[in-house]
Amino acid sequence: MAKKAMIEREKKRQKLVDQYAAKRAALKEIANDESKPMEERFKARLKLAKLPRNSSATRLHNRCQLTGRPKAYYRKLKMSRIMLRELASNGQIPGMVKSSW
Repeated sequence: MAKKAMIEREKKRQKLVDQYAAKRAALKEIANDESKPMEERFKARLKLAKLPRNSSATRLHNRCQLTGRPKAYYRKLKMSRIMLRELASNGQIPGMVKSSW
């Protein structure tokens, strides 16, 4: 089980990313538009730099939704390999069977 603080930190980052997503996208659009004057683009870059660091989506880290484990994470299922194995062994994932040979 991951530390509760790490899980909460990740939730806090996710909230910030959601909160600033529209503003960040608008500023990036202005900054990358080459038809606009250089001064306006530069101002957009400065405003973008003043936004909270954790509002960038690149600061997010994938974590298991059940345990918060950051490693061995399956994106498709949004859980770690350990929880996947446990749930599959208990028969809680439809269609998944334990292999044996």
